[in-house]
Amino acid sequence: MLSASPPAHTTMKSSPLYATLRALLLVCAAAMPVLSIAADAVESDANKALSGSVVKIFATRVNPDPFKPWNKQSPSNVTGSGVVIEGKRILTNAHVALYAGEIQIQGNEAGDKMAARVEFIAPGIDLAILKLDDESFFKTHAPMPRATTLPAIKDAVLAYGFPAGGDSQSITKGIVSRIEFVGYKHQVSGLRIQVDAAINPGNSGGPVVAGDKMIGLIFSNIPSAQNIGYIIPNEEIELFLKDIADGRYDGKPAIFDEFQTLENPALRAFLKLDRETRGPVVYLPLRSDADYPLKKWDVVTHIGDTPVDAQGMVPVGDGLRVRMQYLAQKVARNGLVPLTVVRAGKAISIALPVVSSVSKLIPELTGSYPSYFIYGPMVLTKATADMLPGFQSAAPANANGINALVTWSLLGNPLLTRRGDDASKEREELVVIPAPFFPHKVATGYSNLLFRVIKSVNGTPVRSLAHLVALLRDMKDEFVVLDIDGKGGETVVFRHADMLAATEEVLTSNSIRSQGSELLMTVWRGPAK
Repeated sequence: MLSASPPAHTTMKSSPLYATLRALLLVCAAAMPVLSIAADAVESDANKALSGSVVKIFATRVNPDPFKPWNKQSPSNVTGSGVVIEGKRILTNAHVALYAGEIQIQGNEAGDKMAARVEFIAPGIDLAILKLDDESFFKTHAPMPRATTLPAIKDAVLAYGFPAGGDSQSITKGIVSRIEFVGYKHQVSGLRIQVDAAINPGNSGGPVVAGDKMIGLIFSNIPSAQNIGYIIPNEEIELFLKDIADGRYDGKPAIFDEFQTLENPALRAFLKLDRETRGPVVYLPLRSDADYPLKKWDVVTHIGDTPVDAQGMVPVGDGLRVRMQYLAQKVARNGLVPLTVVRAGKAISIALPVVSSVSKLIPELTGSYPSYFIYGPMVLTKATADMLPGFQSAAPANANGINALVTWSLLGNPLLTRRGDDASKEREELVVIPAPFFPHKVATGYSNLLFRVIKSVNGTPVRSLAHLVALLRDMKDEFVVLDIDGKGGETVVFRHADMLAATEEVLTSNSIRSQGSELLMTVWRGPAK
């Protein structure tokens, strides 16, 4: 049992030690508010500097109309965010500036808007550089410093921007939750950081900060999920800035060959591999020609000096693993990536050629406007991925309730059956009819050929829209015979002279200024063969 004793303060009040301790406590108490105010002032100055580097972007966008390629959609206003970087430039997302006819920026808590223009744009990695007509803005808005390394998982971050729902700048908190190497857009892949900070429309192009430095740029979120946002890390930004330093954007080197994992024991036995051999197996080389260095069944064990595991992953940073394709942008030199592969039981070194993209039979517009040509009452254009959503409403009616896209597949429409094919010399692109015939007597009796692909002209297979225009330009026959690719269509026959006369009538009656896009009109007016 503890014995009772008087409180300490009753016995020490008069002691010299008590007086000394009391004096120290009073000094500390007096100093604490001063220290707190100083810390708040430093934090406020740091936040003010970071906030001053973030701008709101106003863009008037004029999007293409894939179904009326001679026209453009009505202008629409969008807003986004951006951040000041070195060189008196503003970095933002490509999707904020894409197809923008007019761009303005506004500083944080500033009233005036300033005119801007797109200097460089990379839709695939979703980055763009804006320049201002009046560069005096940068005298009071300093570049935001950027970190030189990837953040760690669980690092605290702040997302800056101007999301919808208000005019003032928003700052939301979160943590880094995932870092991956994934596909972006238009065949481009890159590192992507996932954060759990609240990110909404309008945040696009705003910086994400860890400590006092930017670690990346906001570009996407998952609307159906709560607080899942994605940012483009500084490593991708630095690659973009390095690329455009010569005044042109070329794109990132990438590996487009296809691989499968080396995890199945039977596959390993089939390839006669020892237990130490690791790496993915080449499933489909990008090219099949004899001089292409990568072959089916090759096992890729190293990219440069970095070993690749059986799942095709490589280590990055502290405890991270990402897809091996990430290393292409790190080790590529003069368009070549060094690989070590095991082929027929022997390890060999090869230099794999890499490119920034592969030509597709049905490409994406990636910031351009669609080409077109009007021939009589017909509109012809190059098939692009941007028009594919229109399939759902344009597919032929089916009384059995079969999905519209399935209907198109059953009819063998190349817009679906050849969706993922690469372009070739034999067929560089698909020529499609994107709109119903204009009303004209020369089309009497023919069906609606909306979204049908032209297979041939008078028996000659069509390679591209420019090729078709040249065939029509050089036409000597009285009749033009257009075969449709796939089932459920029809072969249409016109008198060539009637179609030429009908073209002028169609253009006049529909107030269309040009028969075709600029390059195609150059072909049309070119010398006949």
